[in-house]
Amino acid sequence: MCVIVRDSTSNEVLGGAVGRTSLGLAFLDLFHLPSSFRGSGLGTKILHAFEEEARQRGCSSAVLYTISFQAPGFYEKNGWARFGEIASEREGISRIFMTKKL
Repeated sequence: MCVIVRDSTSNEVLGGAVGRTSLGLAFLDLFHLPSSFRGSGLGTKILHAFEEEARQRGCSSAVLYTISFQAPGFYEKNGWARFGEIASEREGISRIFMTKKL
């Protein structure tokens, strides 16, 4: 499943979300929004569109992982909760696993 954001003039793909569903669970695999659009509310709209598509597919929960220096705060602000963390070999960097009831 994909939520794509395109430039309204050039139709160029700027970012979006890609995931999949299986057995009532949605997996958010990739999420990207250029830094110039961050803080505009567009990321939240993309995330909500992803969540709504998952609901339409019969999913009751969703999972993702993000890197500690990327966007855990963004997901938490949108109702996602941490359920695990795995440190990497690089000091201070970890994978953060998150979930949300849909």
